Amino acid sequence: MASPADERRRLGAAGEARAARWYQASGYQVLDRNWRCRDGEIDLVCRRGSTLAIVEVKARRTTAYGSPALAVDRAKQQRLRRLAAAWLCRRAAGGTHFDVVRFDVVVVTGEQMEVLEGAF
Repeated sequence: MASPADERRRLGAAGEARAARWYQASGYQVLDRNWRCRDGEIDLVCRRGSTLAIVEVKARRTTAYGSPALAVDRAKQQRLRRLAAAWLCRRAAGGTHFDVVRFDVVVVTGEQMEVLEGAF
């Protein structure tokens, strides 16, 4: 029997994979998945043209405790901004340029998925 932590990781990984497929089907290139540095992790980094989407994926079985998007609070938003700056600094060395950097939240609840582009 899987532990609750294992089950949460499996659910999260499935949500991230589903979100990545959506971005690819929408014309984005997935540049990174689960990009990590000492300050944390970005679930997905996607590019379409000169637009960069930093994507946080929240997957839950139900909305019994509210929308999973509520978990992306001010502290999480600030952490994602710092992580995006770190990601961009590492990519800037290669001459990569983006006109727009956007923060998206993808909510996966059961079979439903909602992409909130420019969520914050």
